[in-house]
Amino acid sequence: MNPEKIVTIVSGLPRSGTSMLMSMLEAGGIPLLVDGVRTADEDNPKGYFEFERVKKIKQDKGWLADAQGKVVKLISQLLLDLPPDFHFRIVFVRRNIDEVLASQKQMLVRRGTYKEDGISDEKMRGLLLSHVDQVLKWLGTQPNIECLCVDYNRILAGGAGEEIARINQFLGGKMNTQAMTAVVDKALYRQRK
Repeated sequence: MNPEKIVTIVSGLPRSGTSMLMSMLEAGGIPLLVDGVRTADEDNPKGYFEFERVKKIKQDKGWLADAQGKVVKLISQLLLDLPPDFHFRIVFVRRNIDEVLASQKQMLVRRGTYKEDGISDEKMRGLLLSHVDQVLKWLGTQPNIECLCVDYNRILAGGAGEEIARINQFLGGKMNTQAMTAVVDKALYRQRK
């Protein structure tokens, strides 16, 4: 298939390292589809790399033609709304679930929206793990979708070279892997378990 017709997607749970992966793919040579509406902040000092229209993919799929040959970020929940008439390559970021929960909680605290009486961490952990399992199973049944899971924790624990090599192979083998490696910033690995 012509790479210019493929939509590359970075996905995962919120706070799983998808912004870092977007930055890595841009450094590696794939142009991004972003709009800059959501700007960098304390939670993502290097930016979010988002495109607002993806949030309404159920009603608006018109942007997908512009995403061909580029990479765009979608949270895992939105993957279930991908249509069958485009070819997708998804780089799905997996991160230790307790770190995801801690990072989500810290972001809510910073924004003043954290509720102490909300869902327990144990229940939320189960819901998120079940959700990821459901999404990955669905992706595996779609003939127009290829998916590669990458390990955020491994990237930041010294395994960046191996994970980047896997990503490069998955995306056609022509990426600038040195530039991708240079983007990895261990200083931003703040919620560790």
